[in-house]
Amino acid sequence: MTALRTTRWVRRSGAPRLEFGADYNPEQWPREVWDDDVRAMREAGVTIVSLGIFSWARLEPADGAFDFGWLDDVLDLLHANDILVDLATATASPPPWLTAAHPEILPIDRNGNTIWPGGRQHWRPTSKTFRTYALRLVRELATRYAEHPALCAWHVSNELGCHNIYDYSDEAAQAFREWLRSRYRTMDALNHAWGTAFWSQHYGDWSEILPPRIAATQPNPTQQLDFKRFSVDVLRDYYRAEKAILRELTPDIPVTTNFMVAGAVKDIDYTDWVDEVDFVANDHYRHPGPQSLDELSFSANLTGNLAGGEPWFLMEHSTSAVNWQPVNVAKRPGELDRDSLTHVAHGSDAVSFFQWRQSRAGAEKYHSAMLPHAGTDSAMFRSVVALGERLRGLAFVAGTRRKKAPAAIIFDWQSWWAAEQDSHPTDRLLYRREAVDWYTAFLNAGVRADVVPVTASLTDYPVVVAPILHVIPADLGARLTTYVQNGGHLVTTYFSGIVDENDHIWLGGYPGPLRDALGLRIEEFAPLLDDEQAELDNGTTGTLWTDRIEVAPDTEVLASYKTGEMAGRPAVTRHPFGAGSAGYVSTRLGPDGITPVLAEFLSRAGVTSELPPDLRGRVELAVRDNVRFLINRTDDPIDLGPDGRLAPRGVAVLR
Repeated sequence: MTALRTTRWVRRSGAPRLEFGADYNPEQWPREVWDDDVRAMREAGVTIVSLGIFSWARLEPADGAFDFGWLDDVLDLLHANDILVDLATATASPPPWLTAAHPEILPIDRNGNTIWPGGRQHWRPTSKTFRTYALRLVRELATRYAEHPALCAWHVSNELGCHNIYDYSDEAAQAFREWLRSRYRTMDALNHAWGTAFWSQHYGDWSEILPPRIAATQPNPTQQLDFKRFSVDVLRDYYRAEKAILRELTPDIPVTTNFMVAGAVKDIDYTDWVDEVDFVANDHYRHPGPQSLDELSFSANLTGNLAGGEPWFLMEHSTSAVNWQPVNVAKRPGELDRDSLTHVAHGSDAVSFFQWRQSRAGAEKYHSAMLPHAGTDSAMFRSVVALGERLRGLAFVAGTRRKKAPAAIIFDWQSWWAAEQDSHPTDRLLYRREAVDWYTAFLNAGVRADVVPVTASLTDYPVVVAPILHVIPADLGARLTTYVQNGGHLVTTYFSGIVDENDHIWLGGYPGPLRDALGLRIEEFAPLLDDEQAELDNGTTGTLWTDRIEVAPDTEVLASYKTGEMAGRPAVTRHPFGAGSAGYVSTRLGPDGITPVLAEFLSRAGVTSELPPDLRGRVELAVRDNVRFLINRTDDPIDLGPDGRLAPRGVAVLR
C-alpha cells in the first residue's frame, strides 16, 4: 500500500491523529443551522466529514444547470473551522429529472419489474446513459474543487451495489454476454463450464444467453455464480470510470469508496477491490444477537486484513440505534466507545458515523446521529464529545499496523455465494455464521485470529481454519496441501472442498482436493432436519449436518457420533500430513461446541493464548505494533491487575 493511501488523509493537518467525524448533509437544513453545526462539531472534536453523498439533485437541479454556490459555502465554512472534507461525487442516487427523461437507466429485477425512483441507488450499473450523466457531474466537481484546501479525499458514489448490484435488463444481458465472451473466449468453453448438457441448456450463440431471470425451476448454478461475479466486476468498472476522472484532475487527492464488510452484505467480493482504492474504507452496523460484538470484531478484523494490515477508514457506523432493522435497539452505556474502539483496535485510523445531525424528515429520521433530535443538551451528544476527547488522547495509535495473529480464519466470498445457492443438501446452511462461530471460539480461547481473504499468504500462520471452504479451485487445493506439508495445521469443516471454480463437483469422494491431507473420504452427506441433532462423545452436540466418514489408518478420531444414524462414526478428525496436520469437523457445533474442539487443535499445534487465564474469554486482545487493546466482552467490570480496571463494556488501550 502506497504512502498516499496511508498518510494523505491522516496527516493532512500536521501530526498523526485519529480522525473523527460523520456524513454531513447540510442540504437537509436551513443555512442558519450550518453555523450551529460547525460550532457543535468543534465542541465534539470533529476533524473530518463526508460531504455531498446524496446531493446530486441540489448540485444539478436541471439537466446541465449546475448550482455549486451552497457547496462552496459549506466547504469554506468547514475549512475555516479546520475540518477536512471527504467529498463525495454525489452519484449514488440520480435526481428525478434524470430518471424522468431517461427511464432506461432504472434497474430491472429478476421478475422483470422496474425498480422505480423514490428510494436510492435506482440506476443500472451497466447503463451507458447513466454513466454519461454521472461522469459529467464528477468532472464538474473535480474541476471546481481540485484546489480547495478542505478537500482531503474523494468519496466515489456511496456503498456501491448496496441496493442495485443485480440488474436483469436487456442492457445488462448484453453486458453479461460481453463479460462471458471475455472470460471463456469460446462457446465450447462456456458450455463446459456451465455444464449445459444438463436440461438441454447447450448454447450455440452468445446472443442466446440471458441473466438468471426467474425461471420455471432453479437456474443453472454456474450461470448464477458467474452473474454474481459479473455484477461485481461491472460495479468495479464503474468505480474505475469515476476514479479515472478524479485522478486526471486531482492526481494528489486519494480516491476511495466505502465497502460494506458486514454480516448482512454478501454480494460483493472485495478481495479484488483493495488495489482499486487509495485507502480502504468500510461501513459497519451491528445486528442484535448473542454474537453481535463478535461479528463487529470479525468484520473489523477482515477489513484490516483486506487492507493488508495498513490503517483504514471507518466511514460509517452508528452512535446508537439504526432505522432499518425489524426492532432497532439503542446502544447501552459504554457501547458507543467500545464499538468505535474495536474498529480502531483492528486498524482503523478514523471513527466516523452516519450521520452528523439526525434528520428531521426522510426514511432515516429515526437513525441515530452524533447530534440527536434532542440537541447538544443530551446524553448522546455528551457521549460523542467524550469519545472525541478520548480519540485525541489516542493519537499515538495513528499510523500503526495490525500485528499478525498466531492463527487465521479464511474468508471466501466465492464459497459464501456457492454454498448458499439452491438445490443443495440443505438450504439451512449459513456460511458466514459458521465463520463467525469459529471466530467466537477463538475469542473464547483468548487466542488472536486474523480473518483473511482466501488469497492471503498463509505461510506465517501456525493454525489456519477454513470453515465451509466449499469452492476450491485446483491451485487453492495445492496451496492448502503444501501449507500442511510444510508444517501448517489446517482445520476445515463440513461442505468444504466440494466444487471447483465452475461449481463442478470434485469426483472420487468428498472433500475433493483435500482428501489426502485430511486423511478421510466421504461418499454421502447426511444433513439434519430442523428438529434433529447428533450428540458427540466429547460432550458436544451437532446440528445442521453430519457426514458418513471413512478415515485412513493414520487418521486420529478426536470425537465420534454418539447418537443418530452416524452413531459410532467419526465426527472430528485430525490427520498428520507431512510436517503438519489437517483437521476436519463434520457438523455444526456452534461457538460453545467449537471451543473445546478448537482448544485441542491449538494445543496440538502449540498455539497458546497471550492473555492470562483469568482474562481468556472475557477480554478480546487486539494489537497494533506496540499498542494493546483489551476489550471487555462482558457486562461486568474486570480487574486487569497492574493495568487497572476494565469497566463493563470498556476498552483499555495500553502502550
